[in-house]
This record gives sequence, structure tokens and C-alpha cells, in this order.
Amino acid sequence: MIRVLLVDDQALFRSGMRMLVDSQRDLEVVGEAGDGREAVRETLRLQPDIVLMDVRMPVLDGIDATAEIVAASSAARVVVLTTFDLDEAVARALRAGASGFLLKDAHPELVLATVRAVHGGSEVVAASATRTLLARHAEAPAAPPASLATLTPREHEILLQVARGLSNSEIAQSEFVSETTVKTHVSRMLQKLGLRDRVQAVVFAHAHGLV
Repeated sequence: MIRVLLVDDQALFRSGMRMLVDSQRDLEVVGEAGDGREAVRETLRLQPDIVLMDVRMPVLDGIDATAEIVAASSAARVVVLTTFDLDEAVARALRAGASGFLLKDAHPELVLATVRAVHGGSEVVAASATRTLLARHAEAPAAPPASLATLTPREHEILLQVARGLSNSEIAQSEFVSETTVKTHVSRMLQKLGLRDRVQAVVFAHAHGLV
């Protein structure tokens, strides 16, 4: 069972999301929060698998709440809920450690698929969308960290391909290796760079001017 925490300052929105999530046999809402501070508290108390996090909220916004959840080493993975006019906030949320984002008017089936995908270790933020966000609000590239030098040539190449938005199967075809091998390389690459998932790898590559 995938345990979900809903975070939004609009009770009506939370009610709708609860109905959607609880309608699925493999999902359940374990709690709700109406602001970022409550979200952090409830995440640490309930230990959900997924936190669906709104951005604009009172007391503490979703970005700062995400950063606190990640800093607390919670196993919960955060999916940011946003609107079209919050592109910069989403980019900041991804840098803060969010595992992806959804538009608040996303189709219900996409919401459900996102929850399941993120829980399974995949990322739902399209690399192309992440590139758009980072390009639109680009900062000067930071100097590459020493950890980058620990990557093998194959791992470095796979990092670049992940940053370009290629799936594991596409990378496998490009590198003439099995998809299982690609998964192993991706896992090692993330571990060496201290990254949680492919979303952070995309952000990392763009932040350090690799793509």
C-alpha cells in the first residue's frame, strides 16, 4: 500500500484529492496538512511514502517545507503541485529535493500514475520540462564538484544522456548495453554524486553547465 500525505491550504482541493487517491486499491491517504509547517510535522510523524505538496501556502511555503523534509532525511518523496505561473518556484523546489512536479489541473489518471511511478523510484518530471524551467531561470553554472571526477567515462556519459531526457531503454540502445546494465550505471552515478534520483541528476547537470 502506497501511503500519501496531502498538503494544500485549500480544504476543497484536499477533499478532491483524497477521494481520488482513496478510490485506488493500492493507495491510501494517511493524513492532510494545510500549511508547510504542518506538512513537515505530519511527514515526520506519519512517515508517508509520497507527499503531494502545494507551493503557495501560509506559515511555510511548499518549497521550504520540501527542503526541511529532505534535510530531515525522511524517506518520503515529495511531488510538488503547481500552476503555470510558478515555473521559478518549481525549479527551486526541485533543487530543494522534490522528486517531481504536477500541474494542479493534471488529469486524475496522471496524478495516480505519478504517485505510483515516484514511489517505484522513477521520476515523472519530464527532462524537457526541467530543462525549460532551468533555462528560463538560469543561474551562472556552478563549478563542478570533486565527486564528478569519481564517475567512470560510461557513468559520465549516462549522466549527460539522463540530463538530455533519455529513458533507460533509449540509453541502452544508444550505448549497446542491456537496460539492466543502464539501471546499474544510473544507480552508481547517483550514489557517487550524492543525488536521490534522476530528477536531481537533471538539475545537477544543468546547474553545473554540463548540458
